[in-house]
Amino acid sequence: MDLQLDQLRAFEAVITEGTFEAAARRLRITPSAISQRIKALEEATGRILVQRAKPVRATESGHTVLRLARQIQLLAGDTARELGGDHRSSPVRVPLAVNADSLETWVIPALGRTPRGVCFEIHREDEEHTTQLLRDGTVMAAITATAQPVQGCKVDHLGAIRYRPMASPEFANTWFTDGATTQSYANAPVVLFDRKDDLQDRLLRHRSPTPLDPPRHYVPSSTGFAEAVRLGLGWGMLPDLQTRDDRTTGRLVTIDPGVVIDVPLYWQQWRLDSPALGAVAATIAAAAADALRPTAET
Repeated sequence: MDLQLDQLRAFEAVITEGTFEAAARRLRITPSAISQRIKALEEATGRILVQRAKPVRATESGHTVLRLARQIQLLAGDTARELGGDHRSSPVRVPLAVNADSLETWVIPALGRTPRGVCFEIHREDEEHTTQLLRDGTVMAAITATAQPVQGCKVDHLGAIRYRPMASPEFANTWFTDGATTQSYANAPVVLFDRKDDLQDRLLRHRSPTPLDPPRHYVPSSTGFAEAVRLGLGWGMLPDLQTRDDRTTGRLVTIDPGVVIDVPLYWQQWRLDSPALGAVAATIAAAAADALRPTAET
């Protein structure tokens, strides 16, 4: 199979940018040239690689080729830098998948300490689902709740985020006057991040042998989620990383004292000898060692 670098570069640009026109602008060639390179790549592989929709998507075979294209792109960027290339003219792009709570608390400051010349494309995804983005080649590394390495990846344990069932004092006094009873949980409105968010339901399953279905708010923003709980829309599982000040000042209270859910986090990345990816991994590990340290508080 004779795969040309310019064809792989065009394919990666189309999938990343979403259209042939945007890919052409990024590579400074015409959309016709992009189309010709994609067609030649499909002929070389004998597979349809692109779903020609808006945005353009990779087929199942395309995801396999996309992973190769991004690996080559990463290694080429590393090589250019080692040969003395200017990081301003030859940046290395590293797509990452990160869960929302880590993204809002400790990951961005960590990425700010990575070496110059690394550009990030961050995909926000639930930690239970980030591994799929590794499998299909969308990202090179991910923060995930899965300890089992994805094929072709290595994994390192980062620590855990501790969550507690929190509410505003007014909300707790209204809905949990008798404490954290099954009836209280059945009636009290609850805040969820999205329909993939299972943390609140994990607590509900723990507290009741029969399914509970309280009124639900969906707030797909880590900051907005916490603010919705502070404002009394409902109770929710909030990470200690976000609520230390709120608990100290009494703006938020725990509705079920002693109950915590620890979500383990792992760093998974492609098995590539890449200085850029290694530098990102080292920075993330150092930041996690500080942010996700176990505490004596229960």
